[in-house]
Amino acid sequence: MTDITRRATLAGAAASALLPFVKTSPASAAAPPATAQNASFYRYNVGTHQVTVVCDGVATVNLTDNYAAGATKDDINKVFAEHHLPTDKVTHTFNPVVINTGPKLVVIDTGLGPDQFAQTKGKVGQFHNNLAAASIDRAAVDTVIISHFHGDHINGLLAAENKPAFPNAEILVPAVEWKFWMDDGEMSKGTGNPILENNFKNIRRVFDALGRKVTQYESGKEVAPGITSVASPGHTPGHNSFIVASGAEKVLVQVDITAGAAFLFVKHPEWNIASDVDKPLAQETRRKLYDMAIAEKMPIQAFHAAFPGLVRVEKEKDGSGYRWIPSIWNASL
Repeated sequence: MTDITRRATLAGAAASALLPFVKTSPASAAAPPATAQNASFYRYNVGTHQVTVVCDGVATVNLTDNYAAGATKDDINKVFAEHHLPTDKVTHTFNPVVINTGPKLVVIDTGLGPDQFAQTKGKVGQFHNNLAAASIDRAAVDTVIISHFHGDHINGLLAAENKPAFPNAEILVPAVEWKFWMDDGEMSKGTGNPILENNFKNIRRVFDALGRKVTQYESGKEVAPGITSVASPGHTPGHNSFIVASGAEKVLVQVDITAGAAFLFVKHPEWNIASDVDKPLAQETRRKLYDMAIAEKMPIQAFHAAFPGLVRVEKEKDGSGYRWIPSIWNASL
């Protein structure tokens, strides 16, 4: 045994010595790299209700000088650096939700729509495609609830060629929001403000394509089984959030009480994204709703949080602002 082992060792050493001179082929991967992400949807239960977060995409744009009222670019970049994020860039995530209440299949907000999907080469406007991937048929949706009239919430009401994306659904819109944006006098007041001008034009484009066939709802009312609207004005005049409740469980669908790179306005509720129509009221609203969520130990589904956007909110130790605590991703229901 000793002799055999010695001979094997010597043979192995000789072969190793030759290796630098042996011509070898470069290693090749077993498969080419992927060029697309998996479809983005995530489900969790609230009592007997099932929530499906259906991502509409993610967009990264240059940070503008006027991105946030009350903050300079340096202020914002400091927060980005603290969160290990690139500076001078802003990333926006868009997370509409679908709620299966049992009797009803309900969509809350509809994303940026197929036109933006084409224009951005699929970076945003993914909602309709991801609905299909999640085995949710748009024709089976009973109710679409709109929180407010910004394009990332209403454009997905239309499919290709300006056809209704949810042909069998009742479209619910906030009464206060409808009154403001459909008022010709308010539209004329917005002349000279590019954000407002574009909003008015886009809103009429979308709802005119639907023949303005909508049902207006009031804040503080149950708008679908187990889904109650909550007045949260400031971002827009008639902005609504929603409490989804079933049994002892509930979640606050906060929509845009913090918008854009939303965590900025969580940490600094005294700042305002440029599209907040009434900035002092928006600040008051976000503090009010976050304090309510903390007091009631209520999780939050945030439209502009990193996907899937299910978080808890806590007050910062110095009391000046808040912070989000992402919920643990659950791989099973």
